[in-house]
Amino acid sequence: MCPPPDPVSNGNGTSEEMVPVDLGTAVRDNNSMALKHGTKKGFYARPSDFLSNVSNWKIIESTLREGEQFINAWYDLETKIKIAKALDDFGVDYIELTSPAASPESRAHCEAICKLGLKRSKILTHIRCHMDDARIAVETGVDGVDVVIGTSSFLREHSHGKDMTWITKTAIEVIEFVKSKGIEIRFSSEDSFRSDLVDLLSIYQAVDKVGVNRVGVADTVGCADPRQVYELVRTLRGVVHCDIECHFHNDTGCAIANAYAALEAGATHIDTSVLGIGERNGITPLGGLIARMMVADPDYVKSKYNLSMLREVENLVAEAVEIQVPFNNYITGFCAFTHKAGIHAKAILANPATYEILNPADFGMSRYVSIGHRLTGWNAVKSRAEQLNLDMTDDQIKDATAKIKELADVRTQSMEDVDIILRVYHSAFQEGKLKIGQPEVLDRLLEEHHESRGTSPTRVPDAKRQRVE
Repeated sequence: MCPPPDPVSNGNGTSEEMVPVDLGTAVRDNNSMALKHGTKKGFYARPSDFLSNVSNWKIIESTLREGEQFINAWYDLETKIKIAKALDDFGVDYIELTSPAASPESRAHCEAICKLGLKRSKILTHIRCHMDDARIAVETGVDGVDVVIGTSSFLREHSHGKDMTWITKTAIEVIEFVKSKGIEIRFSSEDSFRSDLVDLLSIYQAVDKVGVNRVGVADTVGCADPRQVYELVRTLRGVVHCDIECHFHNDTGCAIANAYAALEAGATHIDTSVLGIGERNGITPLGGLIARMMVADPDYVKSKYNLSMLREVENLVAEAVEIQVPFNNYITGFCAFTHKAGIHAKAILANPATYEILNPADFGMSRYVSIGHRLTGWNAVKSRAEQLNLDMTDDQIKDATAKIKELADVRTQSMEDVDIILRVYHSAFQEGKLKIGQPEVLDRLLEEHHESRGTSPTRVPDAKRQRVE
C-alpha cells in the first residue's frame, strides 16, 4: 500500500492554523441542546472542517452495477426496472448500470432503463477506459459515463499491462469524446490505495485539466482505513477542481467509516449498493451510509431522501438476490430498534434518545421493548400494563415482574405470555383472589387460565423456585 500522503489541505498553498476553542463554552453549548431525536447538530457533532461535505453530498447507487457482481445476483429486465424505480422513489442522485459493452442483454437493459423517465435519479453506466466501450455507452441514452482503469502496479502488471503514459493518453481521449456528446464523465483509478501517489495525482490533474466532471478514488480490495482515506482525499482536493467520487469495498469492515472520512476530507459523491452487495464482501451499504449521515446532519438527509422507502428497497433487493435482510442491519434489521436490558428499557420509555441515536419513526420503523425475559425491569412491565389499560400499583407491577422473570428462567415469554400474566394478576387482585407475595397462588390461577383455553403454561420446576426482586 502506498505510504499515507502528506496532509496538504486548504488548496491555496498556505498552511492551516488551529482555531482556539473555549472548551467550557463548547461543553455548555452542547449540554444545553435539546436531547431529542432530530436536532440538526447533536452530542456527536464535530467541529466543521472547511473542506467537509458532510452536509452536501450525493449518492451514486450501484446496486445495478456493483450489485450485479454479487455471487447470487442475476437480474432480468423486469427486476432491474423495479429496483431502478424504487431507488428513484427513494431519491438517490445517480443510478449506475453495468457496462452496455458487457453483453447484448446488458446494452438492451441499459437502453430500457434510460427510457423510463425517472423523476430524480440520473442514469450512469460504468465502462473500461477504452474508446470501443465509450462509443457504445454514449449511444444508450445515459446521462453520464463512469470510466475506470487500474493504476496500481498489481493491475498494470497482471491486468491490462499498460504504463501510466498510455493510461493518461487514453483517458484524455475517452474523456474528450464523451464530453463532445454533452454528457457527464467521471474518470476513476482502480486500486487507488495501492497505487503510487505521484502517479495518482498526476493522472487526476491531467484529466481535471481537460474538464472531467468527477475523479474517482477506489479502494478496490478494501485495504484502506479512515485515516488513509482522509489524507488521500484531502490531498487530492488540493490538486483538482472537479468533484471527487469515492468507492469503498468492505473486505475489512471499513466501508462506511471510509465513506464518512472521505466526505469530511472534501469528497462529493459516494458509491453505495443496497445491503452492500457486490464483488466479494461488497461496498458501502446504502442504509449504512444513510444511518451514519443522519447523525452528522439529519436535516440534510431528510430533505433529500424518502427514508420510509428504505425498507421496501432493501426487501426488494434481498428477494431479487435470494438473501435475508441481516438481523443487525442498519435501520431496518430485526434488532435495530429492539431494547432488552432492564436499565435500557426504563430509560427508553422515559426518553428514547437515551439509547437511540436514530429515531425509528424517521424511517417508518417502530421500536420494540422486549420484556418477556429474565433481564426485564418493572418499569418496562409497567409501561405494558398501561398499554393494556390495567390499573396496577407499583408494588403489584413489581410482584408481577418477579413472576415474569421466574418463568423466563425456564423459557423466554412472548408478549402474549406477558399479557396473560398481567391480565390474570390484575383480575385476580381486583376479585380478592390474590395478594402481593403469593407466587404459588398466581401459578394456580395461571394454570386455570390455560386449562380453560386448552393451552400449556410455563411451569417452573420446584428446585428452581425462588423469589425474584
